[in-house]
Amino acid sequence: MIHALTFYLFALVGVLSAVMVVLNRNPVHGVLWLILAFFNAAGLFVLMGAEFIAMLVVVVYVGAVAVLFLFVVMMLDINFLGLREGFLKYMPFGAALAVILAVEVVILFLDWTLAGEAMALRAAPIPDVSQVSNTEALGNLIYTQYVYLFQVSGLLLLVAMVGAIVLTHRTSPSVRRQRIADQVHRRREQVLDVKSVRSRGGI
Repeated sequence: MIHALTFYLFALVGVLSAVMVVLNRNPVHGVLWLILAFFNAAGLFVLMGAEFIAMLVVVVYVGAVAVLFLFVVMMLDINFLGLREGFLKYMPFGAALAVILAVEVVILFLDWTLAGEAMALRAAPIPDVSQVSNTEALGNLIYTQYVYLFQVSGLLLLVAMVGAIVLTHRTSPSVRRQRIADQVHRRREQVLDVKSVRSRGGI
């Protein structure tokens, strides 16, 4: 009974917060509603026994993606009037896509069936899933069968991070950067020019 009530609570708040993300006119409030939707989705994953995915949703989406969205919305000077003017221009195309998506969702729900073995396979294909948590089962699978692929993916992320840092700090003649050492060691004649001005003559 408590499990069902908790599920309906998380599901209701998640759906309402997702609707508010779309309908809210203030983009900052929309991002805050999005964070609430992510937290409720994480709660649903915990109820399903997938606590590792719930942790990923909180850490990655709430802690990184949603906060990044919030900083971008607050710091960028976005012309929302121009965005509203272009809304009517692309409204027929967007409406057509919405109808196609709605039809696909209806077809999906009409053909949806519940697999009886789904709950038994939710952790990992190991002999006894009832004695092992979801996080432990994923760890056993990643660090044994897929350990080399896991290391390669980490190496790719490291290369991407180093490349982003190199591209950010590369020198360009069109970009002026502040050099503290040059400013500290400059001489007076480099920045100060004394002019001899005649009386009533001006410069």
